[in-house]
Amino acid sequence: MKEIKAFIKPKRVQKVIEALSNSGFKSMTLSQGEGTGAFKAKGASPSLDFRVTDSPVVKLELVCQNEEAQSAIDIILENAKTTEPGDGIIYLSDIEDAFQIKTGESIKRYDP
Repeated sequence: MKEIKAFIKPKRVQKVIEALSNSGFKSMTLSQGEGTGAFKAKGASPSLDFRVTDSPVVKLELVCQNEEAQSAIDIILENAKTTEPGDGIIYLSDIEDAFQIKTGESIKRYDP
């Protein structure tokens, strides 16, 4: 299994989610956050929580089968891209195993 974490601009989230859902990726987690780095958005402002200048970001996380990962990445790339700098980044990680909280059973093949 693979885990995909994509940090994208908030204004592109809906388009990305719809494209992923339409391609069969139904289970995702979204988190709002603040990003720091070389790129500063036009609307970047001092963070209310941290002593840095931030740009709003959404972290999208999903788990899929190994053979589905490239398709999900391609969908995110196509739908999160803008003409502006600082579109974000995607991380791909291996998932060794997953466990059902209710039963404690291992899920070797993730099927949401």
